[in-house]
Amino acid sequence: MIRPSTFLSRALLADAIFSGVAAVALTLGAGALAPFLNLPDVLLRETGLFLIAYTALVGWLAMRSTVAKALVLLVIVGNAAWTLGSIALLFSGAVSPNPLGQVFIVAQAIATGVFAELQYIGMRKSGETVTA
Repeated sequence: MIRPSTFLSRALLADAIFSGVAAVALTLGAGALAPFLNLPDVLLRETGLFLIAYTALVGWLAMRSTVAKALVLLVIVGNAAWTLGSIALLFSGAVSPNPLGQVFIVAQAIATGVFAELQYIGMRKSGETVTA
């Protein structure tokens, strides 16, 4: 267990807010966004649904006075994997986004990578706790 630094708590909270906004936009607006991005609406909607659960976890972690270090690491590794997976998606040929869709994918990949880095820095600043 760790006592999250203020930096880590704020990085987690910012991630939860960003992810929550994306969850709502993608879940409710997938049909409207799909033609503008030239991305499958099912991909957008399912991404939004996943982000609902992710937002709940990260928001919960952000509010705790102690957290399991393994959960924080899971979030950091998950964010890093999301970043790499998003870039891989562009090169895979599985989707054919238009330029706006490409910008959308790259922008959220960069934001997710930044959150991973901030959370890693925050985790390193956090204090260890002793469990009985």
